[in-house]
Amino acid sequence: MASFRRSRMRNYGFRRLIPAISTALVVVSLVAFTIGTTGILSFIRGWPDSADEISSFSDACLELDVQEKPKLPTQPALSLRLGKKNLLPPRNLDLFPKLARGHVKIVLYVHNRPQYLQVVVDSLSKVEGIGETLLIVSHDGYFEEMDKIVKNIKFCQVKQIYAPFSPHLFPNSFPGVSPGDCYGNHRSPKIVSLKHHWWWMMNTVWDGLEETREFSGHILFIEEDHFILPNAYRSIELLINLKARKCPDCFAANLAPSDVSSKGEGWENLIAERIGNVGYAFNKSIWRKIHSKARHFCTFDEYNWDITMGAIYPSFGTPVYTLRGPRRSAVHFVEEIDYTVNIKLSWDVYFLKQGGNSEGFKGWGGWGDKRDHELCLSFAYMYHNLSSSLC
Repeated sequence: MASFRRSRMRNYGFRRLIPAISTALVVVSLVAFTIGTTGILSFIRGWPDSADEISSFSDACLELDVQEKPKLPTQPALSLRLGKKNLLPPRNLDLFPKLARGHVKIVLYVHNRPQYLQVVVDSLSKVEGIGETLLIVSHDGYFEEMDKIVKNIKFCQVKQIYAPFSPHLFPNSFPGVSPGDCYGNHRSPKIVSLKHHWWWMMNTVWDGLEETREFSGHILFIEEDHFILPNAYRSIELLINLKARKCPDCFAANLAPSDVSSKGEGWENLIAERIGNVGYAFNKSIWRKIHSKARHFCTFDEYNWDITMGAIYPSFGTPVYTLRGPRRSAVHFVEEIDYTVNIKLSWDVYFLKQGGNSEGFKGWGGWGDKRDHELCLSFAYMYHNLSSSLC
């Protein structure tokens, strides 16, 4: 924040301006206070609704690299019912009838750890600005206790979606436990469901849901074991807008370091590094890049979605960076200094050396079943007309 100093008054005529100058200084001080306490918000709200408007990524049209029709398993009754639930509108529209201009949507993807989910929901309830946005909770199948926790949310608009092809919903057939599971390395439905859920969720959120398929801005993705700090929403808003100006080649913004055990450097710099899996946000143009690699994603022999993505990033042709602050805003354990907005507009960007697996890495396995490959690919194009490109 710039400082203001008064020049010495050398004549009576100039002294007569003192009251006017004093009034002006009061106004400037009030403006400065407002900027400092409301979110650097004055700046954010004045910027474009999404980084797409000024993004350096110009890929408006990417061809699907798949040429087949979806091959989805026959759904049992519960799977069909959950699919219908995905079409329901968000709840709490009476409490939060409108979303804020330029808001960042949030997707929370969950499995079956209710003790963790309750903690993350409680933490989200304390996040500044949470009532301005839509929270989408993506369930890996259906678990009653998990469902109940989400239905009790009253602090923002919330929409629940359920992965209807989760292995948990198919107890006696693929993609659940089935006779072919000893193909190659033994297949574990519980393990492969992690990658299936993430890929189904991404395709459904970006290309399937009425609430998001026309949304070109950034979406923040968090998981059920991420403790979200009160500054998280304001921090991600700020990072997204700073990304467009200070790191236009960055693919994403992150709320935490890629090293999940790190508290951050504590420097007075923004940090650009490889994308982490805790609190990451990207926009529709980046999704199109990811989606164009569907075959690579679905056939790479690795059951972890994030390690799979790490193997795909080099194919983009440029280093894949994310922008974050020097301290975390999404963690398992916290310190007081992490609670307030810890990013400054004036900071430069420091680029960390990219780590990751070596060239030629083939994955750690657990994803060798061709049926999983086909199901994964089916998720990639179930919302698209394959006769045309994605434009």
